Amino acid sequence: MARSSVLPVAPTRGRLRPLGLDEVRITGGFWARRRHINATATLAHCRDWMERVGWIGNFRAAAEGRIHRDRRGREFTDADVYKLLEAMAWEAAGQGAGASLDAEVAALTEAIAPAQEPDGYLNTAFGGPGQEPRYSDLEWGHELYCYGYLVQAGVAQTRARGEGELAKIARRAADHVCATFGPGGIERVCGHPEIEMALVELARLTGEQRYLDQAALFVDRRGHGTLADPEFGRAYYQDDMPVLDATVLRGHAVRALYLAAGAVDVAVETGDEALLATVVRQWEATVARRTHLTGGMGSHHRDEAFGDDFVLPPDRAYSETCAGVASVMLGWRLLLATGEPRFADLAERTLFNVIATSPSDDGRAFFYANTLHRRRRGSTPATDTDSPRAESSLRAPWFAVSCCPTNVARTLAQLPGYLATVDDHGVQLHQYADSEITTALTGGDGVALRVRTDYPSGGTVAVRIGRSPDRPWTLSLRVPAWTAGATTWLVDPDGARRSVAPGTAELTRVFRPGDEIRLELPVAPRWTRADPRIDAIRGTAAVERGPLVYCAESVDLPDGHEVDAIRVDPSAEPTDGPEEPDGPDGAGGTVVVAGELVAHAEATDAAWPYEPLDRLLAANADRTGIVLVPYHSWANRGPSTMRVWLPIVQPDRASGPEHPEERDRPAEPDSTPTGT
Repeated sequence: MARSSVLPVAPTRGRLRPLGLDEVRITGGFWARRRHINATATLAHCRDWMERVGWIGNFRAAAEGRIHRDRRGREFTDADVYKLLEAMAWEAAGQGAGASLDAEVAALTEAIAPAQEPDGYLNTAFGGPGQEPRYSDLEWGHELYCYGYLVQAGVAQTRARGEGELAKIARRAADHVCATFGPGGIERVCGHPEIEMALVELARLTGEQRYLDQAALFVDRRGHGTLADPEFGRAYYQDDMPVLDATVLRGHAVRALYLAAGAVDVAVETGDEALLATVVRQWEATVARRTHLTGGMGSHHRDEAFGDDFVLPPDRAYSETCAGVASVMLGWRLLLATGEPRFADLAERTLFNVIATSPSDDGRAFFYANTLHRRRRGSTPATDTDSPRAESSLRAPWFAVSCCPTNVARTLAQLPGYLATVDDHGVQLHQYADSEITTALTGGDGVALRVRTDYPSGGTVAVRIGRSPDRPWTLSLRVPAWTAGATTWLVDPDGARRSVAPGTAELTRVFRPGDEIRLELPVAPRWTRADPRIDAIRGTAAVERGPLVYCAESVDLPDGHEVDAIRVDPSAEPTDGPEEPDGPDGAGGTVVVAGELVAHAEATDAAWPYEPLDRLLAANADRTGIVLVPYHSWANRGPSTMRVWLPIVQPDRASGPEHPEERDRPAEPDSTPTGT
């Protein structure tokens, strides 16, 4: 069996080989439902809105010479049209909806093509009559950023259907970039990284070295002060220091993650081990100190940026959906390069708790930012106009800056490609979904697997062998990091059970058709606490179940209570509650925790919100069972308040510890200063 060509990311080297969208099919459960909605509702929704707000019409206006008068939207709206094209191309390849989506791609391409200049330049915001000149605003103009998405759309079309007109447009644009920004050309970078990944993927597709060289040149130029100082500081667009000198991701979260992903692509293709190791270290530091429980990244609303270490306030969590997409993209590249399951662990967390949270149940409204604490009930956005971006209220059908809906659409369209890989030893399963996998091992021997699971609602992943060579090979299954402290079982085809630790569970043997291997993951709900250096959530706890983060939502509380009335008791184990009303699709049921609801009078009647420590009271509180729901489902039942991190019931003594596990710690030695 030949290697698949239907690959969103196709490195020529690395520890693992990805599987194409023609090798993996998601057949049911959590992700199948969301992919179906993406294909049948979200893509058309995005197309209709971009026609309504004029972003597609911008290309027609450019071709007809009236762009200076009629252009609509922000300077980067071209990119969202390209992301939609990419999503349609992958969807056509993976779901068999070929004819209708091929027609959509052709129609959009027909609108775009006449706007391209003879030298390959293509942008509706610059370079036309009455507009600012080309590349006159590399800090904010997003021209190279837009090219990146155009090139990725062209690559997707080529891999899904063979080279078409869209791919030719993209190739001409890439050639223009190399001619304009290559050696002897403009020695600067774009304020928003993205072109780097695209050029590497085009090099992989075509075998043309100049595209890889240009991507490497952009990575090398970053951090040498070629851009003007912005109001947010040069770190905002990662132009404060060279990539090799940085120790953590900083600045605008999406920009930082895109640059890191592009640097990994360059490192893999050029064999630059130092560059790859640098990005790994940046990822490690960012995950350890700058990442929310959901996997979300970004704490600042004003500049959509990472905060300092451990600055992770839940009520001000920005956690942009696009940053979640970028984190998954980076994690996938690092997984392919290194084979280390920790990168798939974070990708899983982000997929279930950021990517799945953004779209509404019907796929026609979206969160731009993903807060972890909503203090006031949101208002229903207008359905006939676009909404301001930023703070989460309720999901909106469209935004003035709508990078997130199309980013979610293309991620869901290519999701089967994130499930599994192969290497010289066998097949590896990284993400769990009801699916069918048909591929070839090294040497060409065919393998077919049928994966059955209701994950994440249930913890059993059953892998049935449909076809296998008559020789030993290794089936590897990721054991998520969240299973630490509980027992995970691997059951072989003979029924033998053995416990396996977080990381990778491997089984090597001669498999026969009909053999079944089971991974039994402990998905019972569990309490989670934060590093005490995260000041904003000290004295609180959260609940997780499997890969899902849970939250309290006011619609589940009695008597009109809001979530800020909740206090929880982590000394009592959380228990499973009833299933959510949206049905048994692996979405995860509710969880019930012990706690109390504090009377509103205690929280609101004080004239001064501070008091002596010895007056801490738990009076006027009703002990109760508090229902929690998966975070990805919040705000689907109308306006509500919500919180992930729940304050812990005060201990009996006012000076007691904030966390139950601290009660038995020895007292700290007296640290009173002895002199001046």
